[in-house]
Amino acid sequence: MRQVAGVLRVAAAVLIVVAIVGQFVVSWSMVPDRAAFVVNFFSFFTILSNALAALTLLVGAWFSFTRAVEPDWFTIVRVCAATYMATTLVVYNLLLREISLDQATTVPWSNEILHVWGPILVVLDWLLAPGRNRVPWNRFWLIAAFPVAWAGYSLIRGALIGWYPYPFLNPAQEAGYGGVAVYVIAIAAFILLVGSAFVALSRLPVPGAPARAAVES
Repeated sequence: MRQVAGVLRVAAAVLIVVAIVGQFVVSWSMVPDRAAFVVNFFSFFTILSNALAALTLLVGAWFSFTRAVEPDWFTIVRVCAATYMATTLVVYNLLLREISLDQATTVPWSNEILHVWGPILVVLDWLLAPGRNRVPWNRFWLIAAFPVAWAGYSLIRGALIGWYPYPFLNPAQEAGYGGVAVYVIAIAAFILLVGSAFVALSRLPVPGAPARAAVES
């Protein structure tokens, strides 16, 4: 079972990487200011969460092939990646699917992988892959750390250069910072809800070797 999980993790990681590279290459060929494009491209939460997910899947594949139970720290990384990918799936399909973003031409197959199939595969990996540990509740705050930092970065950078990765972060399109705050708070609440559900699910048994409990401190 662990070896099968390892192979599936590699396949999912390759799929996500190919989707990121595919979109990057097409956009790169069409934008005039490539330096700004690179920074903007890697300012999207979708790209960052998918990149983290692909790296997590590859590291997870290594652990699947080499050990029965993954390290405690890696389980925390996995729950973060699963939470961010689930957020990407829901936010995109609720708020952004009908909006054309300004990273040149969107590659349809890449877009679907990054916003739908990649997130689904990562969530399934969290639910079904063997070897995970229990996530201690006193580490729950780590799940929120990256989204908070990303939102702060996006708002500060947007105020300085006038570019925002998503329309709901732009105060000019959302009736000021009050409108932006509504979206940010709602998304933050969703992240915390999903994260807490995934932490709770880490207490459930998964196929394969029994996981040892992480030390609650």
